[in-house]
Amino acid sequence: MSELRWNPLRQEWVIIATHRMNRVLHPPRDYCPLCPTLPGGFETEIPRPYFEVAVFENRYPSLHLVPPEPDVAGTELSPVAPAGGVCEVVVYTPEHEGSLATLSRDRVIQLIHVWQDRYLEISSREGIRYILIFENRGPEVGVTLSHPHGQIYAFPFIPPVPALELASARAHREKTGRCLFCDLLAEELADGRRIIMESAGWVAFVPFAARYSYEVHLYSRRCLAALTELHDGEVEELAAMLQEMVACYDGLFDAPFPYLMILHQAPVQGGDGEERGHLHFKFYSPVRDRNKLKFLAGCEQGAGTFINDAAPEKKAAELRASLEKVRRGQDSHDNR
Repeated sequence: MSELRWNPLRQEWVIIATHRMNRVLHPPRDYCPLCPTLPGGFETEIPRPYFEVAVFENRYPSLHLVPPEPDVAGTELSPVAPAGGVCEVVVYTPEHEGSLATLSRDRVIQLIHVWQDRYLEISSREGIRYILIFENRGPEVGVTLSHPHGQIYAFPFIPPVPALELASARAHREKTGRCLFCDLLAEELADGRRIIMESAGWVAFVPFAARYSYEVHLYSRRCLAALTELHDGEVEELAAMLQEMVACYDGLFDAPFPYLMILHQAPVQGGDGEERGHLHFKFYSPVRDRNKLKFLAGCEQGAGTFINDAAPEKKAAELRASLEKVRRGQDSHDNR
C-alpha cells in the first residue's frame, strides 16, 4: 500500500507507505545490501564487485515511478492521490565503513556531480515538482543501514518545509526586491559570532534562530537556485566544506555524530515568476550536548514551537573549536 492522503488541518500531503515496515534493519556486516556483490558472496543491490558512486531505485520506495491506485476512497475534505514520484538511493563508496569526511576529495566532487546529474534527469520527468537530496546518518535519526549513503526523493508537490521557505522568500522579494537568503547571509557575516567556516563561494554558520543545538546552514555566496548552476571551483569548495563539516561534527565528542543533511534548491517545472529560492544545505542533529539527545516533545510536536537549550553563539564557538582541532590534526598528518 502506498498513497497520498491530504491533511486539511495542516494543508499538506501525508505519504502512507505500509510496505516500508518490512525494510532491512541493521543487517550483519556480511549481508549489507549496499556493499558490492563479490564473487560467490551475498547478492547485494549493486551487482558488481566494484563501483565508485552507485545510484538505484529504492527497494522500499515511498513514492513510485508507476504508483498503485490508492487503497481507500477519499472525500472532498480529505482526498487521496497516487503516490507518484521517485525514490533513489545514492551509495557514496564501496567501502562499508566511513563517512563523507573520510572519502577522498575527488570522490566527494564526483558525488556532487552525481547529484547534479540526478537533479537534471529527474527534473525532466513529467509530474515532478520538487527534488530533495538528503543524507540520514546514525541510528539516533532512524538510519537502518550504516553504509555511507544518501537518498533522493522527487515529489509531485512542493513539500511543506521548502514551500514555506519559498513563500517567505517570495514575500521578502516583493517587499524589498532582494533575496531573503542573501540578506540573512549578509546579517550572519556582519555579526560573525555564529560563522563556523567560509570560503570564496560558501559560508557555514549556526543560524540566529537555530531550532537544534548543533544546527548548521551552508549557503552559497552567489545567489544560485540549484546545484547545476555551480562552476567547477564552487563544486570543489563545496566538497571541501561538506567534508570539513562532517569532520567537525565527529570531532566534537570524538565519535561519529548523527545528523540529517538536507539540500534545498529550486522547484522544478515552475512557471514564470515562481520563487526559485537560494541553494543551501542544512544540517540537523538530535544531539544537544555530550551524551544528551533532543526529543521533540509537547511544545515542539503539539505547538510547532521549538525550544533550543543552548545559545547558537555558544554552539558555533564549540564547532569552530572542533574544526580547529580537526585542521591541526590534518596538518600534523600532512607534515609527517
